[in-house]
Amino acid sequence: MSPAAGPVTTSGPGRGLGAALLAVLIWGVQLPVLKGIFPVLDGYSISVVRYGVAAAAFVPLLLWQEGWRAFSLADERLGRVVLAGLCMGGSAVLMVSGLAYTRPEVAVLILAMQPAMTALADWVIWRRRPPAFTMACLAFAFAGVAIAVTRGGEMLIHPAPAVRGEAFGNLLVFCAAMAWVAYVLISSRFHGWSTIRVSALTSGPAVVLVLVCWALAHAAGFTYAVPDGLPAASWRLGYVSLIGVVFAMFLWNAGALRIGAVNAMLLLNLMPVITFAFRALEGANFVRSEILGGSIVVGALVANNLLLRRRSR
Repeated sequence: MSPAAGPVTTSGPGRGLGAALLAVLIWGVQLPVLKGIFPVLDGYSISVVRYGVAAAAFVPLLLWQEGWRAFSLADERLGRVVLAGLCMGGSAVLMVSGLAYTRPEVAVLILAMQPAMTALADWVIWRRRPPAFTMACLAFAFAGVAIAVTRGGEMLIHPAPAVRGEAFGNLLVFCAAMAWVAYVLISSRFHGWSTIRVSALTSGPAVVLVLVCWALAHAAGFTYAVPDGLPAASWRLGYVSLIGVVFAMFLWNAGALRIGAVNAMLLLNLMPVITFAFRALEGANFVRSEILGGSIVVGALVANNLLLRRRSR
């Protein structure tokens, strides 16, 4: 879910805002919808469906838009494409595996830290130190995640077996976020490439990795399917694959091109709010520490993005 790079265009800023906001709404609902598939289908199979559909959509579209020449790569870029694709596929498998153990409202707070993690990785790799205010916001955001994930420290004081399982799920989601940050950093080096080219070419290695993980999980007996329940879950599979991956990505890139990456990232901070709201509609109960931690995360990220927005003017 990385924003498209490039200058802000003046054509259709209202449409750009609407497109980016709709993408955020889709992504905000995606985790609860995905969680609802687990009773009838395992996470590995879900990943195969999601990224198989994405590759089937992106590759023909790239061929139609840019022709066969878009698939021609030098050895150096081929290695980067494979590495980026493996990071994308690894992120997908880790995320759904973690979500099987934890709750969507906690997972979304961890995933919301991806821009912050990208800034820190950028500092470590390229020596571009974030401003002091950004560092303070990141510290508050990480503290908010810690409060929400541990339920105000209660999970550390009373580590029941179910709590340990949720902590393991949170760790997997965190690793998924790190893998996606690696994908963003690698794919950002494809200068002059269109978004559809990056998405299409990296989806190939991603699908291969997801299939390998599925085969290993199947051999170990970790995959399952409930045929009687699959028809009722078909809309969820369609949502998290075609809508959540393909359609939302096009909306996001179109919106970010018109309103700018900084403004688009500001909208992305609404994703945890949408997830919490959707979970509330589903009847989920939240403890105060989760609401407090989530509020701190969103507040810190919004404050930082407002600063970046002001500096970009």
